Amino acid sequence: MVNSGALASKNYYRNGQQYRQADVSFADIRRQFGFRAIHIGRWVTQQEQTKAANLIYDALMDLATILQVPPQVLSLRNTLSLAFGTGGQPGVQAHYELNRHMLALAKNAGAGALAHEWFHAFDHYITDKVFKRAKQKFASHAWLLDNSLIEHPLNLLLVDIYKQIFLSGDGESASKLFAHCAQVDKQLAQVYYALPEELAARCFEAFVQDHQLKNQYLVSGTKQTQEAKLGLFPTEQHRAAINHAFSRYFAQLGRGLSSVNLTGY
Repeated sequence: MVNSGALASKNYYRNGQQYRQADVSFADIRRQFGFRAIHIGRWVTQQEQTKAANLIYDALMDLATILQVPPQVLSLRNTLSLAFGTGGQPGVQAHYELNRHMLALAKNAGAGALAHEWFHAFDHYITDKVFKRAKQKFASHAWLLDNSLIEHPLNLLLVDIYKQIFLSGDGESASKLFAHCAQVDKQLAQVYYALPEELAARCFEAFVQDHQLKNQYLVSGTKQTQEAKLGLFPTEQHRAAINHAFSRYFAQLGRGLSSVNLTGY
């Protein structure tokens, strides 16, 4: 992903509706989305906080609109925390901390990474809702290792996403994308791009970026970046099939939230 530069001097394209009539704060974000906690770095100025809060608020509202779910769904039943400008590794835009259930955005380089990292949080949160005694921390990885599925209509739709990502059309072998990512890893002497959780998050990015609602702070880079040029994102018919599977799952999740069948989901 591309480093976006200083937050205060950068504008990010979006074409979504105007959700707010004035500046918002991180406290407003916590109330609107239900985050368990929000942490702000000590070196983040008030001006930077205001700009970041506006960008993050709009990006999360756009994500909820794209997924067709209520905004509070994004906090994963109030289990997810958010951090902004609290430190991290140079050049790393954002990361998801499994042990703390925290989505962390860098102060000057977090733009475009929000969708990717949110899916990591979701993929982690949903694991024990989908699989019995899963040994892997991410549902995408657990599915690939054939963990025992908890029967539920939503789980079947989620599994279909993973099938579209990782399997060939006949379901008998690895998808070309999965195999290609493994080959790139081999060439780079690493294990990263073909990790199920990383590939699934990149596919989610592509789904979000392909939506008619655009937000450069939420997602960018699935078509023109070096990673895209390396063939690490889905393309053409494969991309369309994955996007359709994501859309079906989240639309059904949004419709079913009031159902007794979603208790504990």
